[in-house]
Amino acid sequence: MRRNNTIQSKSKVGGVKGSQLSTFNRQLPTLSALNPRRTAGKKAWGLICGVLAAVCYGTNPLGALKLYAEGMQTGSVLFYRFGLAWIIIAAVMLVRMKKHTESLSVTRKEFGQLTALGLLFTVSSLTLYLSFHLMDAGVASTILFTYPVMTAVIMALFFHERMGWVTWGSIALSFAGVALLYSGDGTATLPLLGVVLVLLSALSYAVYIIVVNRSKLRMSSFKINFYVLLYCALGMVLYAYLSGETITLPHGFTSWFYVSWLAIVPAIMALVLLVYAARYAGSTTTAILGALEPLTAVLIGIFVFGESFTATLAVGIALILASVTLVVLAKK
Repeated sequence: MRRNNTIQSKSKVGGVKGSQLSTFNRQLPTLSALNPRRTAGKKAWGLICGVLAAVCYGTNPLGALKLYAEGMQTGSVLFYRFGLAWIIIAAVMLVRMKKHTESLSVTRKEFGQLTALGLLFTVSSLTLYLSFHLMDAGVASTILFTYPVMTAVIMALFFHERMGWVTWGSIALSFAGVALLYSGDGTATLPLLGVVLVLLSALSYAVYIIVVNRSKLRMSSFKINFYVLLYCALGMVLYAYLSGETITLPHGFTSWFYVSWLAIVPAIMALVLLVYAARYAGSTTTAILGALEPLTAVLIGIFVFGESFTATLAVGIALILASVTLVVLAKK
């Protein structure tokens, strides 16, 4: 992966996120091909798409917590989320195959890489959604946002990317932010298991981003996500079997609505909007706008689910967002 794209690529297939931007962007026109008078308008459109993409992905807790309240278990929620998203992607791939734009065939090497991506995203999504049972979703989503810092550290340790003082400062800010969030409101700390689950989710996603970009898969985002989402859905079946959960059908309009929401809004819509944001507003700007993801989750937690908001939480969130912004700007 090119050095300046390592941190700025973002995806959760839900997440399917923009770690596949390099392949998907080739299908879109470049700003240089546009009339100069329209450039400003395209940049504004890119900013709007960046904001909407971040907000869409930040609605993950809205669907998850509503479905938990309806009595659905984690395995069932994620199975239907991934399954419905896969059906949508499969329909797109069917159209592309009929137009002879792309096929589903892969090489043995690509099959191995796609399998690794499926496993990584399964772990990342499952651990995040499990953490929602143990801690406020807004706090969990904020801690998850440490994944760009983790990506920078992994690239430095294993791929010999240089770590300057800005990156070290970002790591310090990130640790301080997580520590503040863990300390809670002063009367009780966050459950250690919940924090570990979110950090594992962030680490899995950081590795997912690196694998996508380092593997140089020569296929569209649709094709990558066709296989990744399929692995994720099957992974949820395996998780349900091993954990003793039962995959149950959503019951009633409310459950189906929020299952569909999770499959469409924070997954498919977020991916499409993110692609246009990166193309027209730039990857650095898009990455910074990604800070709206945890902020959206925090606001949903407060105003929809009555989660608490304290000064400690505010400072912890600010430190994590600052650490990510520094990492992104350092890569510019």
